[in-house]
Parts: sequence; C-alpha cells; structure tokens
Amino acid sequence: MDPQWQYQFRIILLGDSTVGKSSLLKRYTEDVFIDFINQTVGVDFYVQFFEVEPGVRIKLQFWDTAGQERFRSVTRSYYRNSVGGLLLFDMTNRDSFDHVREWYQEVSERVQPHRVLFVLAGHKSDLEAERTVSRKEGESLAESLGLPYIETSAKTNNNVVQAFELLCRTVYQALQSGEVAVREGWDGVKSGAAQAQGLKPRKEAEPAVSSTCSC
Repeated sequence: MDPQWQYQFRIILLGDSTVGKSSLLKRYTEDVFIDFINQTVGVDFYVQFFEVEPGVRIKLQFWDTAGQERFRSVTRSYYRNSVGGLLLFDMTNRDSFDHVREWYQEVSERVQPHRVLFVLAGHKSDLEAERTVSRKEGESLAESLGLPYIETSAKTNNNVVQAFELLCRTVYQALQSGEVAVREGWDGVKSGAAQAQGLKPRKEAEPAVSSTCSC
C-alpha cells in the first residue's frame, strides 16, 4: 500500500514581528483571514499536503516562529531541522525589509552542515499605496541572496498558494538533484516511502572538527 505521503518537508516561516507570517500561513492552511492575530509566542505548528507532481504527495510541516528578539533563543532551535524557509518582510515597513539579510545570514550559519532553501516574500501587497519598499528593491535583494521573489497578501489571497508551492517545488527539485537528501538524525526531509518499506535514510558522515555552532 502506498503511504499517505511520499516526502515530508519541514518549513520554517521567518521575519520580523508583525510582518504577517501567521496571517499568511492561516490563509494557506485554513483559507481564512483574520485582521488581528495575537503575536506568536515561541513557535506554532501547522500541516498541509501538496501534490508536487502526479503521484508524489508532500506533507508540509510548518513552523511559524515569533519575530520578537526575546523569543529568538526558542526559534533558533528549529532552524537546523528545517529544509525550507519562507522569509517575509512587510512592504509597508522598511525596517522589516532591512532585517531580511540578518535573518538569512543567521539561519544559514546555524544550520550547518545542512542548508535551508529560501523564498523571499514581500507581504501585504494589498497596501500598495502605503508601501515603502518597491518591487525592484525586493527583486534586487532576492537576486543578491540567490532567492526566488514573490509578493503576497493574506487579506486578498494574492499569491498565497503560489508562494508556498514555489517553496515546495524548490525543495523538491533540490531533492531530485541531490542537493538535499533524506538523512539520519535530520528532520528537514523525511521519506514516507522509505518508512513504509523499512528503508534507512542516508547516514550523515561525521563532520570534521569545527568551531561553527550547529545548534
């Protein structure tokens, strides 16, 4: 019997507080929009399924992280076991855009020897008249980091599904090419087929001695 899913991807949502991470995730997983959502304390958990190609069903396990600095020690513990990251900024909040590179660098450094594949999303595209970050600036930042870029709105449901599917397909393509792999002791990617058949994931080689933190 085929498993209910062939792969599980653990995805983390990142960005400053109030950029709309929870709103975007609720729109995608529940198709609802709530004007005022309590700020995330620590990490919230969501699940969604997506058929990335005929016969290949992906279980997307989402971790919605708090953007406030006082919760950063909690959210950092989730970085290493994530394979994908949706990195958000609020297009009406210049500071949240200026902090994108800091979020990217912090996660990239802490996930070693693994890698998180990102999509950059400029959120709240419904507030076009209030935007302080142009599309060109968003695209330029994404290009400098080597990331896909998309603009979204949880309120109008603009590009919400597309953003998450773009990230899922990016991870799936990396899995197909061997850029990422199912590895023992790492929860970023799991194989439902391997579990169903009693197969063991690839064992991670012992890393060389390094001063890099992998917490």
